[in-house]
Amino acid sequence: MTCKTPRWRFLKSLLRNLPPEEFLAALEQTPRARLLDVRTGKELESGVLPNALHLDFLAEDFLDRLEGLDKDDFFFVYCRTGRRSLRVCTYMRNSGFRHVFNLDGGFGDLRLGDTLNYVK
Repeated sequence: MTCKTPRWRFLKSLLRNLPPEEFLAALEQTPRARLLDVRTGKELESGVLPNALHLDFLAEDFLDRLEGLDKDDFFFVYCRTGRRSLRVCTYMRNSGFRHVFNLDGGFGDLRLGDTLNYVK
């Protein structure tokens, strides 16, 4: 018998995934919020959210840099599509980070327009 639920969907069900509007609202309203952008350097060319800490998921020092963060802070994590940030949030949760939120759909699903200033 095989599992009919893809692994990523199962992992996603264990995390706090927020649609773009809720993600941005929670980020704005949360003291000690830290925004983590886990996209590659090349992906940053499409724009970055203000005050985001860039930790390239594919970089050699990624885990070292991630482990250096305060596990009691509130982390709002995003990537291009939501898949890598899902992996990062899972790792963070399993490593003792208590407050981790994933941007469901990733940077590509954000409706930036007038609601948010970002650097392109």
